[in-house]
Amino acid sequence: MPIAVKDYSWDETETLVHVVVPLKGVKASKADIFSTDDYLKVNFPPYLFEVVLFEGVDDSKSEAQVGDGVITFTLQKKEAGLWNRLISINSDDKELMKSKRQAAIDAAHKKAQEETRRKAAEKQGRDRLALKEQMRLEEEERSRVEGVKESERQKATSDFEEWKSKELAAEKQLQMEEEETLKSSPRIMSDAADIFDTEDVVQAPVILNTRQENNSKVTSGKDVPPPRSSASIQVTFTPRVFPTPLRESKVEAEEEWLRKQAEARRIPEIDDPDLSEEEKNPVWLKDKGDGFFKSGNYLAAVNAYNLAARLDSKMHAVYSNRATCHLKLRNFIKCIEDCSKALDLLTPPVDANAKSRLRAHVKRGTAFCELELYIQGLQDYEAGLKLDPKNEQLKADSDRIRTIIQSTVD
Repeated sequence: MPIAVKDYSWDETETLVHVVVPLKGVKASKADIFSTDDYLKVNFPPYLFEVVLFEGVDDSKSEAQVGDGVITFTLQKKEAGLWNRLISINSDDKELMKSKRQAAIDAAHKKAQEETRRKAAEKQGRDRLALKEQMRLEEEERSRVEGVKESERQKATSDFEEWKSKELAAEKQLQMEEEETLKSSPRIMSDAADIFDTEDVVQAPVILNTRQENNSKVTSGKDVPPPRSSASIQVTFTPRVFPTPLRESKVEAEEEWLRKQAEARRIPEIDDPDLSEEEKNPVWLKDKGDGFFKSGNYLAAVNAYNLAARLDSKMHAVYSNRATCHLKLRNFIKCIEDCSKALDLLTPPVDANAKSRLRAHVKRGTAFCELELYIQGLQDYEAGLKLDPKNEQLKADSDRIRTIIQSTVD
């Protein structure tokens, strides 16, 4: 049973009450202090200090200090004034003290619950405010990010539209320059004979039912209109040997084509005393043959081309133009041989030699049809259509060849 402490001391002022409880040699760490607005209790086994205050105090503003072997209570009175006594109930009344103790404990428990609820409500309020603030900050950040994205999107769209307009303007300017180039100067060709190749073969209808009709479709070089006057213009793009745009997939083929053209232009060394210096130049001989062809002297043109081919066997234009002469002279077998030789030299197939390959196919196809080898001729005309799909004359001639083949089969 605990020992009640009776030797405590106290004093008061109008607003404060001071109570000093001796610890009687017990360590301060073992002292259990409990207080309410009207009840004080200190339990430090085997001692017990317990009093019911005369009047109420403000427990929230009161304090207890432990030190120097005593516990000092400083209690804030709820109402100012002198009590003249500390306790209201004698500690000898066990039952009354027990009820007051229980009431104090219940009041303290209730107060603790209310404090817990108050703190929980305050914490919930702070959490709600913090959540709202976080949501507000996130919304501001989201709005800022969306604003930056929209600004970047508008800038990218504006830059793209500006680039697109510049590209369209540049493309239009380049197209105008190319049109001016085509109007002011003749197409780039290896020689003048390629011009009459186009007039004589590609644009001429072929495949008639009689030799007389076939002869009427072969036009003479005298009907060729004079070339347009040439002129020069200043271009801003990088000059290229090929008239087509650069394609990476065709770079090797174009380089191979240029190499073969360079080899074809080399003048071979021939020691023939019967030939003049001019006659040892295959390019001069080819030009000479072109002149004979335009004047209608096809045999002389063939002789000139023969000597040019003997001096330089890699000039495809020589074989192509000689094939035209053989077609005029109705030497169809030789025409086929020369066209095949020209096609062999026109490799690799690139855009720069597409026109020459087209003429070779059409001339060889014409020769095959003249020999009534219509299937072989149709194959050459179809190859020509692949090179020039929009050529209506080639389409019409191909249809006529198919009609002849079908009538022959029937």
